[in-house]
Amino acid sequence: MRIGLGTNRLTDTAENRSFLEAAVNTDLNFIDTAHLYTGGESERTIGAALAPVADDLVVGTKGGYNAGGGVEGLRAEAEESFERLRVETIRLYYPHRVHPVGGIEVEDAMGLLKEYRDAGRITHIGLSDVAVEQIERARSVVPIAAVQNEYSLSERRHDEVVDYCGEHGIVFVAFYPLHGENPPALAEIAERHGATPSQIRLAWLLKRSPIVVPIPGTLSLEHLKENLAALEIDLSDDEFQTLTARR
Repeated sequence: MRIGLGTNRLTDTAENRSFLEAAVNTDLNFIDTAHLYTGGESERTIGAALAPVADDLVVGTKGGYNAGGGVEGLRAEAEESFERLRVETIRLYYPHRVHPVGGIEVEDAMGLLKEYRDAGRITHIGLSDVAVEQIERARSVVPIAAVQNEYSLSERRHDEVVDYCGEHGIVFVAFYPLHGENPPALAEIAERHGATPSQIRLAWLLKRSPIVVPIPGTLSLEHLKENLAALEIDLSDDEFQTLTARR
């Protein structure tokens, strides 16, 4: 599955637990969260609704957004994530940010997460909000499975990172994939496909590279299904180039 679910607004309510239970009965198989999302409620809601997590569902989480705690702070947040998600193994874990000034160099964070991977507690390691140079430094310590950066039809400052990930078989997880103003051609192309502008934005990302996985956030099952339906949209090369040129 090449479209995931972002959960940065997910709070621990009965309604949201029911939403998650229904969401995993669609074709969804990737959920993104983080230690800091909604003060920890995002992870707790996922754990309460979905534990034990099915083998075919990847729940990725992140820790260490703030630099103050250094590597041991990252370790403490990872341990809290295991508890909140109610899992023995986290399938995908990223340092939420890398803070060279605050005491977490790339190599330090990767060394810690390699310990977790070697112990079988983390399956895959990712990076978040990084440039190519940081990815290469991380890969000198441990294999990198995913990179999560902001990327969309409107925001393409990480084009180089997308291309690098494509060359090296690294999944590029695009957050805020629907942000930004719509280019002039978007409405016309959406009408041509009988789709919404948001679906065309997602289809553009899917065509941009086979390693791109957008994670639009929603708390609505209807909206989730609409997002997943973008997988069925096949933009022509001309449509893709038109959208790419008119940001």
